[in-house]
Amino acid sequence: MITLTEKAAVELRSLLANKGASGSSGLRLAVRRGGCAGWQYEMAVAEPEDGDVTVESFGARVIVAGDSVERLSGCEIDYSDALSDAGFKIHNPHAARSCGCGTSFETADDPPAANAVADGEACGSV
Repeated sequence: MITLTEKAAVELRSLLANKGASGSSGLRLAVRRGGCAGWQYEMAVAEPEDGDVTVESFGARVIVAGDSVERLSGCEIDYSDALSDAGFKIHNPHAARSCGCGTSFETADDPPAANAVADGEACGSV
């Protein structure tokens, strides 16, 4: 399923505490059609919904949307505190190509999105 680095778990626990999230809340992760590479990640602090899969690691909870499990299986969530690129980062083994901002991706099985940018290129550069 999904793995969470220890650094990401520390940041996620802090985020949930700062948001006053309930004990069953977590970082809900989904993918939807869109973005500059065909699929875009959606992340929100939320409660699990019917059909979701919950993963707990290092005391932090990630909730994977039921309709996104296949595209997110095997992903690793990390956290970067770099000055210009801080935030949760998803390393997706299914991504054949992704945009420069890291918020959208394309799989090898998907036809290229009409507004796709070159692999690693910044969004909006087409």
